[in-house]
Amino acid sequence: EQCGFGFCLFILSRVLDLPPENLIKSISAVPISRKELRIADFQLSVDSILENNNDHSRPDIQVQAMRLAEKLKCDTVVSEISTGQGTVNFKINRELLTKTVLQQVINDGSKYGLKSELFSGLPQKKVVVEFSSPNVAKKFHVGHLRSTIIGNFIANLKEALGHQVTRINYLGDWGMQFGLLGTGFQLFGYEEKLQSNPLQHLFEVYVQVNKEATDDKNIAKSAHEFFQRLELGDTQALALWQKFRDLSVGEYVRIYKRLGVHFDEYSGESFYREKSQEVLKLLDSKGLLQKTVKGTAVVDLSGNGDPSSVCTVMRSDGTSLYATRDLAAAIDRMDKYNFDTMIYVTDKGQKKHFQQVFQMLQMMGYDWAERCQHVPFGVVQGMKTRRGNVTFLEDVLNEIQSRMLQNMASVKTTRELENPQETAERVGLAALIIQDFKGLLLSDYQFSWDRVFQSRGDTGVFLQYTHARLHSLEETFGCGYLNDFNTACLQEPQSVSILQHLLRFDEVLYRSSQDLQPRHIVSYLLTLSHLAAMAHKTLLIKDSPPEVAGARLHLFRAVRSVLANGMKLLGITPVFTHSVCF
Repeated sequence: EQCGFGFCLFILSRVLDLPPENLIKSISAVPISRKELRIADFQLSVDSILENNNDHSRPDIQVQAMRLAEKLKCDTVVSEISTGQGTVNFKINRELLTKTVLQQVINDGSKYGLKSELFSGLPQKKVVVEFSSPNVAKKFHVGHLRSTIIGNFIANLKEALGHQVTRINYLGDWGMQFGLLGTGFQLFGYEEKLQSNPLQHLFEVYVQVNKEATDDKNIAKSAHEFFQRLELGDTQALALWQKFRDLSVGEYVRIYKRLGVHFDEYSGESFYREKSQEVLKLLDSKGLLQKTVKGTAVVDLSGNGDPSSVCTVMRSDGTSLYATRDLAAAIDRMDKYNFDTMIYVTDKGQKKHFQQVFQMLQMMGYDWAERCQHVPFGVVQGMKTRRGNVTFLEDVLNEIQSRMLQNMASVKTTRELENPQETAERVGLAALIIQDFKGLLLSDYQFSWDRVFQSRGDTGVFLQYTHARLHSLEETFGCGYLNDFNTACLQEPQSVSILQHLLRFDEVLYRSSQDLQPRHIVSYLLTLSHLAAMAHKTLLIKDSPPEVAGARLHLFRAVRSVLANGMKLLGITPVFTHSVCF
């Protein structure tokens, strides 16, 4: 049984005459506080079972809790039953708790917490996640960075829960900017620069041609002509565009690899330039398309001409817009993947855009529009590198690496590392991700490099440090100890606190799976690291009797395993280098 959880479930289901599945969400592991020792391991919320019971008289909750506690008996599994504020609390036999939790962590490995009753009967779904989605030849701004790490987390979590996930990067690879880029490259482009650093060179060309076009009407005119040639399928114009796109995607793949992110599909607006014409025809056939005086075409979402509910879907020259291409992309993905859920990860400024797109899909008769979901996030202010504002994702990665190397050098450990650059980058990325994931995704925040790289307190540096330190313990003392262990050797308060915290991992994963917020996992891992740091000082392995040392190693190994599992879900690669004393 699950550390007494299953047993509590079985007993309560008999006493209350309710099926066990009705009680799963009413029983929870009691959260650990860093300050005080916790008495109970599980608690039953009496309030929630009264709701299940549809008992509308709802007598005093406290009386109900006491009545229920009196009906329950202690046994070999449950050693103590008490009542709290509207709860019945259960304390599990300490040796059984120790043995079951540690065995489960070791046996389940990367699946620990995911095999919980909380996820039983969860149907396997097809999930599409669209995230990152930068524009070719334009800045990769901080919003794209947030979209990348948040989307990666959501995809990781859905995958861990057994869903079939497709990760899509929907590039801004079409539109007027390519008219400017095509013209600009013919004027200011260099083939060798394009090959050696495509993102940088295309951006420079784009900036230069934009500047020239404001003064020189001929450049603006030829840019417009170049884009029209693209729209009409001119082979020469398309060949140049294709080269820009292929080189850019190749460069992105390389940089995403540094981030630990991959995509199953590099899609883009260009894929839907023809299909968006079909969307316009479909809107027209359903009587949803209205022509304006300016010659553009709009859809009135209010049905009564409310100007704030009008969405433009076609320019006066007949070309499509961003919204039209998003409609075409959604329809195409449904045909291709037959998804159960499609999640778009973009900043909150696009909230209205997605509401309109989903509403238009409904109006077109696509009931599956309700399976589409927008996960919005807030704005980050003040992220600058030493060279100035962020222009490329690579700037951020290089900045992370150089700042972390500097920090590591100041504590004289870098020379011991086999690959200091890689370690610095992994620790730095953890720092960046934890800083970003600590609050609600919707919150705006002010970015600070100093705060990101603090080694003390609730930071990614501290998580990596804890993981590396625990791994070092296993390497130093692990030989011969890790076969069997005596549970009686792990009854100190620090050990029990860690075991009680490990009990809660499934609930934390469940909460994040419900609201797609990584902060629950972040907070859990930081508490786990603090508990491990305190235990590391008091539960010594060196000079302890072999039986005690072996049991403690088992405990620390379980902590490291759960820490690594949680970090990987967040998109962090754990470091193993024990000489990292950041």
